[in-house]
Amino acid sequence: MKLIRYGETGKERPGVILKDGTRRDVSSFVKDFDESFFEDDGIKRLNDWLKTNSEKLPVVNNSIRLGPPVCKPSKIICVGLNYAKHAAESNAALPSEPIIFFKAPSALSGPNDDIIIPKNSKKTDWEVELAVIIGKRALYVDESEALNYVAGYALHNDISEREFQLERSGQWVKGKSADSFAPIGPFLATKDEILDPHNLNLWLKLNGKTMQSSNTSDLIFNVPVLVSYISQFMSLVPGDIISTGTPSGVGLGLKPNRYLVPGDIVELGIDGLGTAVQKVRTWESK
Repeated sequence: MKLIRYGETGKERPGVILKDGTRRDVSSFVKDFDESFFEDDGIKRLNDWLKTNSEKLPVVNNSIRLGPPVCKPSKIICVGLNYAKHAAESNAALPSEPIIFFKAPSALSGPNDDIIIPKNSKKTDWEVELAVIIGKRALYVDESEALNYVAGYALHNDISEREFQLERSGQWVKGKSADSFAPIGPFLATKDEILDPHNLNLWLKLNGKTMQSSNTSDLIFNVPVLVSYISQFMSLVPGDIISTGTPSGVGLGLKPNRYLVPGDIVELGIDGLGTAVQKVRTWESK
């Protein structure tokens, strides 16, 4: 099953993409895809309900904006340097444990929304990543059981401002959390849709040129390891997002460096998780 949220920013409604590719509104079944939905076994209940109701549901026109497929997650947890080649291009040693950091939930945006270069930014960068959405509360989870806590997967562009992140002291969160820095989607694919999350091609293009091209088989720490590891330090709440790291090919790793500028077009995708297109523009005061 593929879950979507559609409509104006902040006013999104829940929907699904059926196997024939049509989008349908499911707000008659659920208010939103939020913590309570996932916690209450919402995916199974929705799937059962769709078996007899899908053809009766309102069609969502393909021209309508898609929002992030999860509503207000309590946290976005990202993993740094989780592909060996990306660690090399960053001149960093391979980590002995997952490097984790936070991205503010206010950074969430729709898959095709604009990337907004923040005020005073000089080094806004791109990072295609596999995102994991948590399906039930997890604390001190064993690796062998970790996938049982996963609701599904999504495409994520972990936009990063490298000067804020690396040159302005403190934690990475400052360079990761600007508005629009977490475009996710176009949909959440439930776990049954992705047979092997560790064999997915992922790619990113800048103005039509391929910058990143890899496979999740190259992850240093795989999904069960990450879910288990993070749960040793905090509770994972239904709807939480874990972004699993990016492969090589980011602007920071190029010689010379190449960062996003207004007018750039970023395209990205992951096998089974769709594609997204994002236009870059500068921040403007309202």
